[in-house]
This record gives sequence, C-alpha cells and structure tokens, in this order.
Amino acid sequence: MQQMNTDRVDKRAVAAATVSVVLWASAFVSIRSAGAEYGPGALALGRLLSGTLVLGVLWLVRREGLPPRGAWPGIVTAGVLWFGAYMVALNWGEQLVDAGTAALVVNIGPLLIALLGGWLLKEGVSSRLVIGLAVSFTGAAVVGLSMSGEGRASVGGVLLCVVAAVTYAAGVVSQKPALRHASALQFTTFACAIGALVCLPFSGQLIAQAADAPAGATLNMLYLGVFPTALAFTTWGYALARTSAGKMGATTYAVPALVVAMSWLFLGEVPGLVTLAGGLLCLAGVAVSRGAGRRGRPAAPEPGAREESPSGLIEAHTLG
Repeated sequence: MQQMNTDRVDKRAVAAATVSVVLWASAFVSIRSAGAEYGPGALALGRLLSGTLVLGVLWLVRREGLPPRGAWPGIVTAGVLWFGAYMVALNWGEQLVDAGTAALVVNIGPLLIALLGGWLLKEGVSSRLVIGLAVSFTGAAVVGLSMSGEGRASVGGVLLCVVAAVTYAAGVVSQKPALRHASALQFTTFACAIGALVCLPFSGQLIAQAADAPAGATLNMLYLGVFPTALAFTTWGYALARTSAGKMGATTYAVPALVVAMSWLFLGEVPGLVTLAGGLLCLAGVAVSRGAGRRGRPAAPEPGAREESPSGLIEAHTLG
C-alpha cells in the first residue's frame, strides 16, 4: 500500500514538472514576441510585477508569513541575479537572436550551477565537470561564430545569453541555502518582488511603451508573469518536494527542443544547421558534466529531501 501511495505522488510530481518545463519553454517564445514592442528592462519589470501580484495572492491565501531571517541572504541574491539581471539579459539577448538559439545557449546554466555549487559547497570540481564546461562553451562559441555573418548584433545576443546563464546559475545556487529556512512559495514570492524592485528604474519606459504597444504584446508580458513565473515556479517546487532530484534531471534537455518547435510554429523561426550543432554541443557538455559524482552516489533522498552535492544541484534545476 505504501508503494502505491509513493507511485501516485511520483506521477503528480512528473505532471507538475511537465507543466513547468512547457511553460518555461513557452517563455522564450513570448519574450521574443513581446520584445518587438517592449525594451528588455521594461519587459522584465512588467513580467515581475504581474508575477509578484499572483505570487503575493497565493502567499496571502496560504498564510505562510515572512521568510525566516536565515533565508533572506539567498532570497535577496536570487532576486537581484536570477529574477532581475537574468531576465533583463535574456530579454535583451532575444532581441538579437532567435528564441531557439537563446534557449540552447542559456541551457548551459545547469552546468554552471554544478560548477558554482562544487566551489561554494567546498566539495571540489570533478574532471568531468571541467570537460563538460569546455564542451558547452565550445558549443556557445560555435553558435556565436555561426551567427557572425548576420552582424555584430547577433554575436552580442549570444554573449547576452551567456550572461543570462551565468546570472541564472548564481541565483539558483543562492536558492539552495535559502530553501533550508523558507518554503518554495516564500522564496519565489519575495525573490520575484526583489527582482521587480531592482527593475523599477525601467518603470518610465514600461509606462511609455505600454501606452503604444498592441494588446498582443502586453498580453504576452502578462502571460510571462502569471504562467512561466508564478505558476511554473510553484509547480516546480511542488515536484521537487515530492521526488528526488535525479528523477527530475532529464527535464533540462526538453526545454531547448520545445523552444525550437514552438518558435517554428508560432514565430516561423528555426536556427540554422551550424547553430543547432553548436547548441547540441552545449547540451552535450551538460550531459557529460551530469555524469560527475554518479559513482558511489548515496541512495536517492526521500521525498522532500534536498541533495547537497554539485551533481544534485545540476539535476535539480532547469531554466525558466
């Protein structure tokens, strides 16, 4: 009977994770679409404000209270880097490259998470992690070179996506210690609010552009805040609390493929063959690095437990 209950919970976790992955993939397409009317900072601010509003309502309904003091350093760091800098850099990058290319490059984030986690947690960095990092950045270089014929702006877009990956990774690593003290909803709500505060200097631009933007672009901005931000982060936290990180790891690979398919269907954009090859190198680097620490790993944690190793970090997070 206990086994049946566990299976049922795992199926719900998989369903929740699937919702998150699909919504996060759709975010790349919505950013690309809304970016034609909104600047990078204005789009980030609009997304974060709408996300904070929805998350704030959920937080009030659940009456979770303020996060404990020990969670605030991680919440502030993630709010500035992951919810603030990452979103601005990604929005800017997607104004210069297509959505599929952006997703392929940003997907080196989980590898950087493992690298930073190994360093900050004082557990060392494996040779496989270093090799994976080299392969992924070779892939990013191939993507950049493949787009060099399209103008300097495209190369700059690739570099901005690399910056987005770095800030995303730093934000996720700061999330880990915060979640020892705060719930996933507390963390996401207040990190999103801090990200909105960081982007407040773009408020004038947001107001001016919202006045002229077509309804479709504004709806895309609101969609980004309500679904890929508020809903997807909540369902991801639900999934992580009910299964091991290792069982969630494969979802990382699904995002770029979904983005390429969605951008082809909704935007008519498909990365070139050389660009796709470079993106596959980025994913290959992540695959190589995920093998780090597999030998002799402890048994999978019980539902609700959190892995402490760099390999656990790389398997527990995908991009949003």
